[in-house]
Amino acid sequence: MQRYSGFGLVKHALSHHEHWERQWRNPTPKKQYDVIIVGGGGHGLATAYYLAKEHGITNVAVVEKGWLGGGNTARNTTIVRSNYLWDEAAALYEHSMKLWEGLSQDINYNVMFSQRGVLNLGHTLQDMRDIQRRVNANRLNGIDSEVLDADGVQQIVPILDCSKRARYPVMGASWQPRAGVARHDAVAWGYARAADALGVDLLQNTEVTGFKIRDGQVYGVHTNRGDIEAKTIGCVTAGNSGVLAKMAGFRLPLESHPLQALVSEPLKPILDTVVMSNHVHGYISQSDKGDLVIGAGIDGYNGYGQRGSFPTVEHTLQAIVEMFPIFSRVRMNRQWGGIVDTCPDACPILSKTPVKGLFFNCGWGTGGFKATPGSGHVFAASLAKGEMHPIAAPFSIDRFHTGALVDEHGAAGVAH
Repeated sequence: MQRYSGFGLVKHALSHHEHWERQWRNPTPKKQYDVIIVGGGGHGLATAYYLAKEHGITNVAVVEKGWLGGGNTARNTTIVRSNYLWDEAAALYEHSMKLWEGLSQDINYNVMFSQRGVLNLGHTLQDMRDIQRRVNANRLNGIDSEVLDADGVQQIVPILDCSKRARYPVMGASWQPRAGVARHDAVAWGYARAADALGVDLLQNTEVTGFKIRDGQVYGVHTNRGDIEAKTIGCVTAGNSGVLAKMAGFRLPLESHPLQALVSEPLKPILDTVVMSNHVHGYISQSDKGDLVIGAGIDGYNGYGQRGSFPTVEHTLQAIVEMFPIFSRVRMNRQWGGIVDTCPDACPILSKTPVKGLFFNCGWGTGGFKATPGSGHVFAASLAKGEMHPIAAPFSIDRFHTGALVDEHGAAGVAH
């Protein structure tokens, strides 16, 4: 272990980041690329990485109006699971789960993926019927999932109020042992470093202001740093996807809402899994630093604000305290909001668009983080081949015309 003298400690305490080794380059935009990815969050960076690694397409630019991973990737509660109801959604999220399980090794960056399990609580007979149905569907799709009764839940989380006097009685839960959490910033940084090492240009502070479209074909973007050309463009801009679609001349069936979360003062380890309740709209886990990470459903109004509203905070904490009386005197440290774009069927859009060469990856609602590796993997394959990957195909925008929706409100109802 390296040792410092008293002088050395002072020197390093007062030093800044100027001499840190850069994790990726800061290139000047080229005039032309083979592929442009609009959006430098987890999904966009993952797409660029897999384009280079799996398909040998390295002349790629990731265009980000702010800093990499500074949008919803930095504003989520890091839950990872794959226990979705319908075959199409289950295939997508389980594909992602399998990539999560080897991600740190693949990109040579510790994303702190912790498979500590996720409980989805049931408080009513109808909740338990829905849980049994989903668990059975999960098992048919090869996804680990089981039904627990109240005693089984209590064994996993002794501090949860499972008593008969509870305001929200716990009748049981679904349990996915392979589920868990990951470090959101590390995911963005790891993908960014790995993509950069393969030759991808990561262009921060480069805002797309419009698309260059001629005869129904996209051939570039207008940015605040000049025009950049490419005949294949993938838009992965989360809550701002509707804005980008409008720039391209079409409309997506999306609504953007604020989604809030909170973290508490740090505590000693007391909660070693993730507990979620769709019924009372609250979920909670404990970070490796000891903070309680708490969230709920989206705010009821449309908007692009990243603050959220006090009534949602109040309702969320009321629900958490009812389920975990032991936390009643814990102080909250900070609160934030992200912008999520939601589809009518609570599933994403991974699709071609009316503009040839322009693809959209959006509409993940509140479940985008867990899908990061799988989303990037299948979207990269779609951009590389010009046709949607089989796992992505059911999530075309055409489903809103044909009626072939994938309704996951039951599995995605609370916020994850």
